[in-house]
Amino acid sequence: MNDLILLIGGNQGNRISYLERAICDIEERIGPIQAKSHVYKTAPWGNANQPSFYNQAIGVKTQLSAKEAMATILVIEEDMGRIRIEKNGPRTIDIDILYYNKQIVQEDTLEIPHPRIAERKFVLMPLVEIYPNWIDPVYNKTIQELIQECKDTLTVDKLSPDCA
Repeated sequence: MNDLILLIGGNQGNRISYLERAICDIEERIGPIQAKSHVYKTAPWGNANQPSFYNQAIGVKTQLSAKEAMATILVIEEDMGRIRIEKNGPRTIDIDILYYNKQIVQEDTLEIPHPRIAERKFVLMPLVEIYPNWIDPVYNKTIQELIQECKDTLTVDKLSPDCA
């Protein structure tokens, strides 16, 4: 079994409902969920003129290869109405592979670890909640260390279960 760590998020429609549906689809098509962070409300990154995002980190056990997982993720996104119109634009759901085991993959259509993890507080905050001691194979630092060094100043707030 392989360890797959994902970040799911979106800022269109019923954001909580989309996260829940994504988790169900991931569990059904990719593998069992091993860890799940709280949901975080985050300011949009890269394109401020849009609604806030809800983001959540999850850990999955899978028998799929990294490429198979990515292909399945793209199908899940499409099934959930994801339309890619503009970079960093609004979306119903976005599912990013953050880590696949401790592998480093650099291909045209797949880069693991996700190349901008260390720059994005909206990724690191939910991630540190479930995997504080995970060592990033590129930076050779724990997630806890990466978040302490992150210079991102965008707002990232943990939602209480009642507010979600």
